[in-house]
Amino acid sequence: MKSYNVAVVGATGAVGEDMIKTLEDFNFPVKKLLPLASERSIGKSVTFKGGEIPVEILNEKSFEDIDIALFSAGGSVSAKFAPIAAQSGAVVIDNTSYFRMDKDVPLVVPEVNPDDIALYKNKGIIANPNCSTIQMVVALKPIYDRYGIKRVVVSTYQATSGAGRRAMEELIDETKAFFEFKYDSYKPNIFPKKIAFNCLPHIDVFLENDYTKEEIKMVNETKKIFHDDTIKVTATCVRVPVLRGHSESVNVETKKPFDISEVKEAIKNAAGCVLMDDPKSLIYPTPIEISGRGETFVGRIRRDESVENGLNLWVVADNLLKGAAYNAVQIAQILIEKYL
Repeated sequence: MKSYNVAVVGATGAVGEDMIKTLEDFNFPVKKLLPLASERSIGKSVTFKGGEIPVEILNEKSFEDIDIALFSAGGSVSAKFAPIAAQSGAVVIDNTSYFRMDKDVPLVVPEVNPDDIALYKNKGIIANPNCSTIQMVVALKPIYDRYGIKRVVVSTYQATSGAGRRAMEELIDETKAFFEFKYDSYKPNIFPKKIAFNCLPHIDVFLENDYTKEEIKMVNETKKIFHDDTIKVTATCVRVPVLRGHSESVNVETKKPFDISEVKEAIKNAAGCVLMDDPKSLIYPTPIEISGRGETFVGRIRRDESVENGLNLWVVADNLLKGAAYNAVQIAQILIEKYL
């Protein structure tokens, strides 16, 4: 079997660590693993297949002899170094938002639009969608294929890990402060308001139309992934005091009538989906239950009686895995199987 030199940019971050672990879990044919990070990570190492690999400092010459480069170190880093990596001959799989809406860069969820991976030849770059978009479109795919989708209304309940390791630490620190009777004086640094025991309807920056950038990402990325600008999407994205795992309430208006039992069967059989839907037995997905899993979990499937062809779903996934690292390595797996 052919093996590949793989670089992970942002190797010491939460997603970078999961990328390395996912490469190992997939038994990905890695010839050489090159963990890359900023100068803040000098002296650190990562664990891969039982060994310790020193982290190297990212620079313009980092990608010589690299076949695949997984990026998760922020948009500004990707903007500068992803083209350099591609020009060096690597195929870049970028987890940031920087290239997602570039018309020449494929935006890929393997269960939904795997054939778009072939478009990596345009710029040598493949974009990983937003974490919340990924899990939603995986759940929507079997519905879209059978009934068509007219409109989607989604409300998200997003874990602090979506904002990085320091955001998770802030939640933990705030929680400790609460029980030490220091909560009133605690000053958050990562989030605009306190996150412990709270919900913030504010992810990313507010735009002129009063939507946040995160919400508009879900709108635009959904249309690009499905290659369908007729789908109407509106989103409200909320940060909740959860460490890991995003949840979504998804309301769908289909173009064709549906039978609920058929919808459940379609989701049960869909690639990447796990049906957890037996409310009477308290079976529905929650972030704690699905943490560490790469699938998308769907429950609370029921008809929306307020609109013709209306459907409600509850969708949960590990945002660091299916929402980031797992999806990226899935793309890399298809890349080596079909294109490299």
